Amino acid sequence: MNFCLTYVNEGLVLVLNVKIAKMTVEQLDEVMEVENLCFKIPWSRNSFIEELTGNKFAMYFTAGVNGKIVGYAGMWKVFDEGHITNVAVHPEFRRSGVGSALIEYLIETAKENGIARMTLEVRRSNLAAQKLYRKYGFKECGTRKAYYADNSEDALIMWKDDIRG
Repeated sequence: MNFCLTYVNEGLVLVLNVKIAKMTVEQLDEVMEVENLCFKIPWSRNSFIEELTGNKFAMYFTAGVNGKIVGYAGMWKVFDEGHITNVAVHPEFRRSGVGSALIEYLIETAKENGIARMTLEVRRSNLAAQKLYRKYGFKECGTRKAYYADNSEDALIMWKDDIRG
């Protein structure tokens, strides 16, 4: 799926053609670059390989601009629920709409796969991500105390109910 995004960066109006596609093992060098830039405790390459090749519940997608991976997102389908495992956007492409395109794609994929509701965890301090998720109807429904191993930060649990509606 292709998205055409227009955004302003340092006073310039930029247009991005973003291609969202199923993640492949061959893309993992670029995915790992984004992963390592975005997370204090990044997933390992082997974790991604296992998700892509061994987890029948997993669905992962990349966002590419001019043939370069600039973001990715994934979720698990567990019965009629979708659990978003990760969403990451290269720092140079944040606030460009790439994150929104990935979330929209996950929601559409969930609808196509009979998923009724979706959930995710997000750092309490990650206000930008929380704002993005709220934009798509996710609501805070609980807390996982000391969820993140790097600093014992709490995670907010967010749900989007009835995605078909």
